[in-house]
Amino acid sequence: MPYKFIVSGSGSLDLKEKIHESLVGRKRVFELYPISFKEFVNFKTNYRYEESLEEFFEVEKVKTESLLNEYLNFGGYPRVVLEEKLSEKVRIIDEIYRSYLDKDVSYLIKSEKVDVYSSLIKLLAGQIGRLINYSELSSTLGISLQTLKNYLWYAEKTFIIHRLTPYFRNVRKEITKSPVIYFYDLGLRNYALGFFGKVEFSPDIGFLFKNFVFNIIKEKFRFTGASVHFWRTKDKAEVDFVINFGKEVIPIEAKYKKLKEPTVERSLRSFIEKYHPKEAWVINLALEYEVKIDKTIVKFLPFYRLLM
Repeated sequence: MPYKFIVSGSGSLDLKEKIHESLVGRKRVFELYPISFKEFVNFKTNYRYEESLEEFFEVEKVKTESLLNEYLNFGGYPRVVLEEKLSEKVRIIDEIYRSYLDKDVSYLIKSEKVDVYSSLIKLLAGQIGRLINYSELSSTLGISLQTLKNYLWYAEKTFIIHRLTPYFRNVRKEITKSPVIYFYDLGLRNYALGFFGKVEFSPDIGFLFKNFVFNIIKEKFRFTGASVHFWRTKDKAEVDFVINFGKEVIPIEAKYKKLKEPTVERSLRSFIEKYHPKEAWVINLALEYEVKIDKTIVKFLPFYRLLM
C-alpha cells in the first residue's frame, strides 16, 4: 500500500484503545517527550552553538547556570518554553494541567475521583527521589491499594511520572520493592507544588536536580538495552542511579553543588565495595576530576557532560 498514516494525540491510552488492529510489524511508535535541556539551550542561544555546545558550556559558565535555573523552574513543555512572560508561562502550564485532568484523567477514571487523582499528583510531586510507601499514600488519599496502583499506572502511561525500581541482582526483589518517583516535566511538577517559577524558594531543589539528571540519563541510555535503577540498603546506604548493562553497572550520584573537592561519600563507597564497577560518576555543577577506589575510576563530572 503506497500510503503512510501519521496518527497523533496527547491522550496515549485513548489513542491506543481506538486503534482496533494491532498493526504488528506495520507501525512505528514515536514518544515525544518535553524539550530536553540540550534542545532548550540550543533554542535559547538561537542554535549558534549547536555544533560546539560543549565549548559553550565550558566558556559561558554564567549563562549555563542561568539556563539551568530557568529549565529547573519552568521545565520543557514547548508552549511554556516559547513564552517569555512569567504570567503567560503560568497561564499555559495551568491550562496544560487542567486540560490533562479534565480530558485525559476524567476519561480514564470516569470523572468520579479526579480531585483524588490530582491530590495524588501533588503528593508525588513532593516526594520525587524518595521511596514511595503505597500503604501510606492510599491511606492519606482514602482509596484502596489497588485503586492507588491503577492511578500510578495511569500517571505513567500518560507521561506524567516515571517509576524507578531498586537495583537487585534478584529480579523478583526489584519488582516487589518500593519504587522512587520522578516526573517527565519539571515545570509541571513545580506547578503541582506551587513552586512554578520560584524553585529557589523550594526546600528540595537538590531532589529537583536529581530529577533533571534522571531525565538526561534515561534519554541518554534509552536505546542501548540498559536499564536505570536506584540502590538502597537496609543500612540506608543509597545511590541515586544505577545504569545496568547486564554484566556491567555504572553507579551515579547527583549533587546540586559546585563541588571543590572530589569526596567519595560512604554510600557510593559501599556500592563500589559490593559490586566493583569499572566506573562511577558523581554529577555536580562544576567539578571535573577523577579518583580511583580500588579498581573503580570515580569520575566527577559537570552535569553538561551527560549531554555529550
